[in-house]
Amino acid sequence: MYARDNGVGTSLRQQQAGGAALDKAGGPQPSSVLMYAPQESGGSHPQDLPSDAHVDAAATALRMLGDPTRLRLIWLLRDAEMDVSTLVAATGAARPAVSQHLAKLRLAGLVRVRRDGRHALYSVRGGHVRRLVTEIVNAADHQLTGEPDHD
Repeated sequence: MYARDNGVGTSLRQQQAGGAALDKAGGPQPSSVLMYAPQESGGSHPQDLPSDAHVDAAATALRMLGDPTRLRLIWLLRDAEMDVSTLVAATGAARPAVSQHLAKLRLAGLVRVRRDGRHALYSVRGGHVRRLVTEIVNAADHQLTGEPDHD
């Protein structure tokens, strides 16, 4: 939570200083308040780690996106359903390679498939994946162009 001390949390600097970061009137010193964290009593702590299952699933998803061809496929599937032939034409990759990459992406839960007659249409599985791919490509753009980072 980003706010002044209202009894809900204490600043990280106050926690480190044992609560000594107060002015003479007992309020927080503006220059010493960095960020507020939940107090020890209950709630989720920023330092709490996700479960092993969550970490494993996230690492698998990131590994899948680590391959340039798979990243290109996900990029193409962000906003539209496409079949294998369309993806082959767009990427220039061989048909068997595209099919294998799509199978891996599907197993990792990053894409879904919908049958339309004899065609299998692939799409990105949800907004989280779409935003992740968009953000990582935007971060790469910042790295390549030297544009400053932002939130």
